[in-house]
Amino acid sequence: MATGYGSRQAAWKFFGTELKRRREAAGLTQEALGRQVFVSGGYIGQFEQAIRKPQLDVAQRIDDAPQTDGIFERMWKELISDSRYAEYFAAAAELEALATSICEFAPTLVPGLLQTAAYARAITTATNPFAPDEYIEEKVSARMDRAHLLKDPATPVYWAILHEHVLRLPVGGPQAMADQLARLAALARSRRVLLQVLPFSAGAYALPTGTLKLMEFEDAPPTAYTEAVFSGNLLDDPAMVKRAQGAYDLLRAAALSPEASLALIESAAEDHGQCASTT
Repeated sequence: MATGYGSRQAAWKFFGTELKRRREAAGLTQEALGRQVFVSGGYIGQFEQAIRKPQLDVAQRIDDAPQTDGIFERMWKELISDSRYAEYFAAAAELEALATSICEFAPTLVPGLLQTAAYARAITTATNPFAPDEYIEEKVSARMDRAHLLKDPATPVYWAILHEHVLRLPVGGPQAMADQLARLAALARSRRVLLQVLPFSAGAYALPTGTLKLMEFEDAPPTAYTEAVFSGNLLDDPAMVKRAQGAYDLLRAAALSPEASLALIESAAEDHGQCASTT
């Protein structure tokens, strides 16, 4: 069942309230339930307060602990899961909306939060060549809805490192690409986002495969999300998040300065624009 963000958040809160009610009825503390489902008691508290959304497998283990006849799995699938996103990305999309800071590394494509509709449509069509127009437009609409996060003038703080390959690949054709890079340049000039480009000349770099998203929150531990081919991995183990943050620091050190990056983005936009004018 696809729902808007507000109704999904309300469902998430209902999940937490029901979890607390049933946990207390079973005589379990947060720590005791956490031990049974292999998460910390603090995480149970975050689920109950709707700070974090549990993964499906965690919801299933919660059902097993107080013997709830599968209610939390059903609730997760019917109320919380958002079919507009791939299942492996849905939890990360929810966390984006709660983050106070987001740092991304994109080696091949413009990050979803920065995409224009034309760029998003070209990617979605390329990966779903037999899908009907309605499906394509639903996915594009979901991506544009996510981008509303950046309409707030301050939150989240957003920092992205793009490999130069992202600037050169003409996704959607020269004009769509020129418009996409113009959007990136406008966001950078407005200082709403901080962009850096990792140039071809940097050679080998940390995290040579997949994307990386680091998220920080006001009242919860930081999280890292990595994505590869048709799979995503949400990392909240402190040691793993620290390693991901270290890799991002290496990328930041190897990238061009924001000023030089903006100049390269604008130059690439001009190149694509010239290609569009000659076709």
